[in-house]
Amino acid sequence: MTHSPDNRGDIRDFLISRRARLTPEQVGLPGSGRRRVPGLRRGEVAVLAGVSTEWYTRLEKGNISGVSEEVLDAVARTLRLTEDERTYLFDLAAAARPSRGTRRRRVTEVPPSLQWLLDTITLSAAVATDGCQNVVATNALSRVLFAPMLRSHTVTADNRLNIARYTFLDKASQRFYADWDAAATTTVALLRAEAARSPYDSGLRALVGELCTVSTEFRPLWAAHHVRTHHRGVKSFHHPDVGTVELVHQHLELPVSTRTGHALTVYTAQPGTPSEEKIRRLANWAAHQTRTPARTTDE
Repeated sequence: MTHSPDNRGDIRDFLISRRARLTPEQVGLPGSGRRRVPGLRRGEVAVLAGVSTEWYTRLEKGNISGVSEEVLDAVARTLRLTEDERTYLFDLAAAARPSRGTRRRRVTEVPPSLQWLLDTITLSAAVATDGCQNVVATNALSRVLFAPMLRSHTVTADNRLNIARYTFLDKASQRFYADWDAAATTTVALLRAEAARSPYDSGLRALVGELCTVSTEFRPLWAAHHVRTHHRGVKSFHHPDVGTVELVHQHLELPVSTRTGHALTVYTAQPGTPSEEKIRRLANWAAHQTRTPARTTDE
């Protein structure tokens, strides 16, 4: 049996931050004038969750191992956690229990069938990533759309692009993302959720450690404990050849492996918009590059 990772600090900071954002009035308690710190008191959370103050205090100190799902669910309801935040809390609890698992490195290879699938998508940019946000598969259009990312100095010697490293370690990302703040917040929230799901992932720990050390923008976002397990919506990019492109994106889980999570994100232009025309131009360029045979050194 291996010891569980020490995530008591994450549990403590997460619960305190969620307690701090609620007011007595929001949860049906009478206001009590000015408070030394914002948010609910521990005793108020305990009463609303149906546990003793002493017990909730232990929980907030990170002693979550062995806590029943019913109690965690009561705390989640009391703190008005979102679905993603509730999942995060339960993942932290699972990680705190003794485990027979071993520390592992993330497997980023994907089966050929996934690449075949991506190659059939021609009018949308499709990108497959693992939980560390390593890009593990792309289609032709995404390679044209995200060319600025693929040319980044953060791409590794074995041609591996990590979206989090690009976002925080390449200043050019602040030009490429039309709303860099939103992109950065989402990137960290996805990493935070993955850290709870995969507590033994040494690659993820190394990535977070690097970003906390090097990036002044990453550190406060990581400390904020924002969590997302899925992301969908609208995102805009400043492409050097066609200008600003606004795309709807959808995030889908991929059952590639039982050992690690993979996801497929598809970016599509809304029909009838200027971005649709731009994405068609990029798709034509991508198709031309795919059809054009590579020149050999003997020519």
